[in-house]
Amino acid sequence: MAGIEGVLVLIGLCLLAVPVLLVVALVKIGGAKQRISALEHEIEVVREEARRAAQEATQAYALSRAAHAAATAVPPEAAARSRADSPTVVEATPAPGPVESVPASQAASVAAPPSEAPLSPPLSPAIEAAPVAPASEADVETAAASTDGPPPPLPWERAVSIGATAAAEQDRRDAGLPPQAPPPQAPRASAPRPPPPDPLAPIVRAVKRWFTEGNVPVKIGVMVLLAGVAALLKYASDQGWVRVPIEVRLAAIAAAAIGGLVFAWRQREERRSFALSLQGGAIGVLMLVAFAAFKLYHLMPAAPAFGITVVLVAGLGVLAVLQRALALAVFGILAGFLAPIWLSTGSGNHVALFSYYAVLNLGIFAIAWAQSRRQGAWRLLNLLGFLFTFGIGTVWGVLDYDPKKFASTEPFLLLFFGLYLLIPIFYARSRGEDRYDRVDGTLVFGAPLVAFALQAGLLQESLTRGDRMPLAFSALILAAIYAALGGVLHRLSRMRPLVESYAVLAVGFATLAVPLALSAGASASVFALEGAALVWLGLRQQRKLPQISGLLLQVAAAVAYCVGFHRYGTELVENASGQWVWAALPTPLANPAFMGAVLIALAGIVIAYSYRQKADRGNVAVLTLWALVWWLFAGFNEIDTHVPYAYRWPAVLAFAIFSGWLAAEGRRRVRDLPMLGVAAAAALAFAIPVAFWQSARHGHPFADGGWAAWMVYAALGWRALTCLRDAHAGVRGVAHNGWWWAWATAIACFLLEHARLAELGDAWRMAAIGVPLIALTALLWRRPRALAAPLSAGFDAYRIPSTLVAGLATAVFWGLSLFFPGESEPLPWMTVLNPLELVQIAGLLLLASYAWRPRDRAAPQLTRFDVPAFAIISFVWISFATLRAVHHWAGSPWSMSMLDDTQVQTALTVVWSVLGVLGWIFGSRRGDRVLWGAGAALMGVVLLKLLVVDRDHLGNIFGIISFLAYGLLCTAVGYFAPAPPKADAPKPEPPKPEPPKAGPPTSETAA
Repeated sequence: MAGIEGVLVLIGLCLLAVPVLLVVALVKIGGAKQRISALEHEIEVVREEARRAAQEATQAYALSRAAHAAATAVPPEAAARSRADSPTVVEATPAPGPVESVPASQAASVAAPPSEAPLSPPLSPAIEAAPVAPASEADVETAAASTDGPPPPLPWERAVSIGATAAAEQDRRDAGLPPQAPPPQAPRASAPRPPPPDPLAPIVRAVKRWFTEGNVPVKIGVMVLLAGVAALLKYASDQGWVRVPIEVRLAAIAAAAIGGLVFAWRQREERRSFALSLQGGAIGVLMLVAFAAFKLYHLMPAAPAFGITVVLVAGLGVLAVLQRALALAVFGILAGFLAPIWLSTGSGNHVALFSYYAVLNLGIFAIAWAQSRRQGAWRLLNLLGFLFTFGIGTVWGVLDYDPKKFASTEPFLLLFFGLYLLIPIFYARSRGEDRYDRVDGTLVFGAPLVAFALQAGLLQESLTRGDRMPLAFSALILAAIYAALGGVLHRLSRMRPLVESYAVLAVGFATLAVPLALSAGASASVFALEGAALVWLGLRQQRKLPQISGLLLQVAAAVAYCVGFHRYGTELVENASGQWVWAALPTPLANPAFMGAVLIALAGIVIAYSYRQKADRGNVAVLTLWALVWWLFAGFNEIDTHVPYAYRWPAVLAFAIFSGWLAAEGRRRVRDLPMLGVAAAAALAFAIPVAFWQSARHGHPFADGGWAAWMVYAALGWRALTCLRDAHAGVRGVAHNGWWWAWATAIACFLLEHARLAELGDAWRMAAIGVPLIALTALLWRRPRALAAPLSAGFDAYRIPSTLVAGLATAVFWGLSLFFPGESEPLPWMTVLNPLELVQIAGLLLLASYAWRPRDRAAPQLTRFDVPAFAIISFVWISFATLRAVHHWAGSPWSMSMLDDTQVQTALTVVWSVLGVLGWIFGSRRGDRVLWGAGAALMGVVLLKLLVVDRDHLGNIFGIISFLAYGLLCTAVGYFAPAPPKADAPKPEPPKPEPPKAGPPTSETAA
């Protein structure tokens, strides 16, 4: 019975689908009729234009013949002599068709005497303006495709041309002139180009020649033989017939690599690139063989494998120097430094590691010395050695260094520093005096700085005890070394740039030695102020060295501050000058930690102010950012140190907006520091994440003293916005949007927390979030002047982007809110009248105001997508509202499983059917084909849903209701809107009366 019921239902649905298909057919027929009517109208217009053009051409021809007759009239005596000499006289043939009347004055001038006949009868072609049949589109396309020239003349144009040509020829005969030569023929259209060749044709021809030319049997036999050998080898391997020991295989590979190396050495003169590549590859294979024998197959211990690798690396270096091949040297260095990593046994023997690296660096030193004598230094090789040596050494120091290893580590550090102290001298000697890159800055400045930092790490134990004198002596020794080198090399002119660099390093390390024995805070302050003074002096004297020294002193001040700033909870930190109570000073702000950071920030802003006069925007921006970072660090550190935990976030907000206000005031007075405006805008926008952090820790932003911080934000933020009136539009936009969004966020968090405390349903919580958001978006869209203050003058420059951002945020919130059930406790739930759906309706109304906004009539009418988008979004909202109603009234669970519920599917079917029927009816009544088509499409979707989904629920009452509702609604549509609205087709214009046709003048009309 169930099968019979299903068949009957399918038959019924097919019968219901017949009216829908008929309606769709009527729509198609109506559209076709409209297009046919339009085409007929266009054809009639073309015919009328052709008739009018033919009449104008005929009239022009008649007037031209009359003028010609007047110009060629002869006296009676000449006519008599002509009749006497001529044996025959041909009478004029009258031209058919009427001729327009000529004015009396013109007739008198062109009429011949009645007693005399014309010398030669006028040519009288019969030209009639016949109706021109419009050519079909196929004919036009064929004609256009057949020639590349202009289109052929119309029939009446051809007739006029023939008549004019004959008249001109008759005139030449009357005047006794020879006949005119025929006009040159237009060149014929070129033959069509052949199609482009097939790109696969050469390949096909090559394959064909390979199989058909030459020794074909040998070719095929070799191919078959290769396939057979491959199959035999695979079979032998599968059967275990071929088992070569790994030692033999590795030895064979090594022998092949050695053979390749020898062959490459012999080819080094003739084929240099090939030989170098083969040498590097062969030595690489030998290294891999050693690695495999040690690490993978355990055929040799670590010492022989390591020794073989060292020999191979040394061989690479020798080959590189002999052949002047930088690529081989680089490959050798890379392999040499990576060898301890892949051959490591995990023993942790740092002495062996650094001894090996010492050998490698001695090799680099020797290569640098040799290349300097050839005037061809390899800077890349030096840089790789420096980076690998100190990089791997730093990693080892961080991971495995112990103060007990100082005695076995310090000599290697001194050796490596000495090598890379002398290598830049070799490099400078190899460069010419006119070279701008005579100084290898990476090694000249990088080697002492990295070595000194590593020295500080090795002296970690003494620094922890507060004894910094060893590090101070290290700085003094470095200063003495660089001063001595500068004194030795200053006599050589080509070494002058290097001497200047050594002088800077000597002064720098001598300066650094002073604070190492004094208070770090005092040293940082002195360095910062001294650096600012040096930069100012360098700019005043237009000298680079003082400027660079001043900037380096700023870095030194930061380093000194960081070295002295060790804070472990509330413990005291000891140094050479005494004890710093940085973490628990009784007086906030009046302590070395805060004052030192503030002085560094002040020095940075002074230097930025000095550079603004040179219009150096890059330095100005970087230095301003440097100063701001130190200022913020000073303030946040004070808050973290002295403010109780419960009040830290309000203090952070107050300090941030205070800093933004100071930056805005500075930007208003000094417009050459644009980074201050950016800082002010960032401070205003920083309140948004602060509101979230306050809510996460205190419930809402106004709790635990937060209201006081937000009052400060209101006052100083308003003043900061006022100071930014003349700032860049982007800065003003960020600041103004950050201001309003901060307040919207704070209010939303406040309402959300109180809804949670009152144990209200999720509908109230979503409303607490949505009301401020939608209100802000509505004000930006509908009442922007209400939000323009205090930047009213420039608000329009960024209002549209602000509105788009707010609209996007509202759309995201609206879309997420659809997936909430909308519990409205303690009030009973009511469809549409619950807080969640009221907020969603407010969002829909905002979208509707945008979709039906007034448009500029002068603007081009593009396809409108906002109204259909509003309709689709409204349909989605109605569907979710239906699901929400079934959830609350029928008890269906609010999850994806509710889609399997019969009641849910029935409700969706009924609601969608009602919407489709309403679209059908209103579209028919209002003559809106789009609305009618949307209703028809929705009804089609419902029909498909019945066939696919609801047919499984025919066994219960709700499935039956779905089918019945759809059928009844379709019946209602058949009564209210049986056919789609028809559009009026354009009516063709009535043809205008045709004027009388004109032909050539005859003798009677001329008379």
